[in-house]
Amino acid sequence: MVDPSYLKILGQGLLLLGLSLGTAQGVSPSPGHQAHPPTGHGQQHPHGDAHHGTFEIPPGQAVPTLNLVVHPDALRGWNLEIQTTDFRFAPEQVNQANQPNVGHGHLSINGEKSGRIYGPWVHLVDLPPGRHQITVSLNTNRHQTLTYQGQPIAAMVEIVVP
Repeated sequence: MVDPSYLKILGQGLLLLGLSLGTAQGVSPSPGHQAHPPTGHGQQHPHGDAHHGTFEIPPGQAVPTLNLVVHPDALRGWNLEIQTTDFRFAPEQVNQANQPNVGHGHLSINGEKSGRIYGPWVHLVDLPPGRHQITVSLNTNRHQTLTYQGQPIAAMVEIVVP
């Protein structure tokens, strides 16, 4: 297990607070927690990508869930596992017409957009010492942030680098 004085990984979904801990060498993290439709409790949340807008999940359509789990990489950095339900990553459809629950993710580090996510894993390297908020949102083919009841379908984990 990673010495807590060396590395502390805390996780929380933006739509549902949670906790996710990882360990090095063999990686045996406890399960992360899903971002579910909001309950009206907890912290305030950012409201989508101002540049691309939002896309509300219509009534009767399955609402995607998002769960982030951080696994320390044996060599360097961290592997971010992006678990979803009722959502399909489709990089071949980026910038095309929106399809129900199909698209990609947007990755932000400390509030700054870092790139797109086209699948369930991302390797994070070279984070300087300090606290880092890693946020993933689910987005349509045309980059709109998916929302449910006005809340973005997004999750955040915090990595603390000594």
